[in-house]
Order: sequence, then C-alpha cells, then structure tokens
Amino acid sequence: MQALALSVLPESLAVCRLEAAAQIPAWAHTGAFRAVIRTPTELSIVCREDSVPAGIPASRGWRAIAVAGTLDFALTGVLASLASPLAAAGVSIFAVSTYDTDYVLVKKDTLDRAVEALSAAGHHFPGLAP
Repeated sequence: MQALALSVLPESLAVCRLEAAAQIPAWAHTGAFRAVIRTPTELSIVCREDSVPAGIPASRGWRAIAVAGTLDFALTGVLASLASPLAAAGVSIFAVSTYDTDYVLVKKDTLDRAVEALSAAGHHFPGLAP
C-alpha cells in the first residue's frame, strides 16, 4: 500500500446506538461529518457530539481522520494500512467508509498518538503542523 494523504476533521463526534426500528432523529443530521447505518439489529449514528441529547446511548469524544481523494473500489488494503499501525500503537478505531473514501475515528485523547503512528507508517498529513 502506498502512502496516503490524510487529514483530521475538526469536529468532535459521538457514535450513538438506537433500536433497529427507531426513526432517524433530527439531531443525527448535524455537523459536516455524519453517518447513519441501519442494520437488522440496530441504528448507529455518528454525528456532532454536542448534538446528541442526554440519555442517548453514545460513545463521545471521537475525531475523524479522512483519507484524501477518491479511492478506486479495486484498491485493497487501505483500511488495513491505517488499522494496523493504529492497533500496534494501542489506538482503538471506529471505521466508516463512503463511496469515495475511508475514515477512521479515534478517541480525541489518542489523536496525537494516532497521527504519530500513521506518520511513522509512511502516511502524511498535509497542512498539519509537525
């Protein structure tokens, strides 16, 4: 896998869980980065942390690291090239993929360690001060 250009998105995010049959709430549509995933067993929502009402089961304090550009569907190993060095550094991730690219969410208290591990693995963060 070649080195990837990465960026850290500015928002603090939450990963929430609702019942599978729940309606998608209005607060799920907040922020520049958001994801709604429905499965037969749950409704997962990733959105701006400060939008999640009290009492909603949520893991708060996540930051998103984005792979820059559009990835070809034939490309293999992208998530592995991110997940492996993060795992070796003891950084837990929550992965989100879109049609165009991939994102890994890391807890904000591990963000510096994540950037260091990914940089040491050969990836780079254009525009991020060293």
